[in-house]
Amino acid sequence: MAKRLVPLLNRVLVERIVPPSKTTTGILLPEKSAKLNSGKVIAVGPGTRDKEGSFIPATVKEGDTVLLPEYGGTEVRLGDKEYHLYRDEDILGTLHD
Repeated sequence: MAKRLVPLLNRVLVERIVPPSKTTTGILLPEKSAKLNSGKVIAVGPGTRDKEGSFIPATVKEGDTVLLPEYGGTEVRLGDKEYHLYRDEDILGTLHD
């Protein structure tokens, strides 16, 4: 079984961030309260080329926190972890503190 995945072209490997289901004091939170489709970029492909042959690098880098579409992406399992593979243009934006 593979232990490492290197995305090709403009693909981005993302680990979804699961919001906590309860607070530090033990209060259970409803599922809808913290629903934000976000994830951490684990690996990024080198980029792609346009019709003229010019190189277009990926717009995100490893370690970025990104906003993901509600649907889409390809589910990938590596070991016991679950990741999603998206095209660079499918990622909606980056999140900053």
